Amino acid sequence: MSYQVFIKSAAQRQLKKLTLATQKDIIALIESLSEEPRPSGCKKLKQRQNQYRVRSGDYRIIYSIEDISLIVRVVKVGHRRDVYEE
Repeated sequence: MSYQVFIKSAAQRQLKKLTLATQKDIIALIESLSEEPRPSGCKKLKQRQNQYRVRSGDYRIIYSIEDISLIVRVVKVGHRRDVYEE
């Protein structure tokens, strides 16, 4: 049972701004979400409906999970100091 992973266009733009090495690490982590959408270390975000975050060094990936349709949507990618701002 594998999930489909979609990356929003805003998250794709944020990802392209990062260094190549950081991009590779984050892309590998995003791809692993298709097999395990709630890996060890992921946290449910408070006051955000059905959103989670996972860490990759100083960077965070914010995503939502739709268990019924087996979809993971990456909403935001960014440095930990900026990613939680609305």
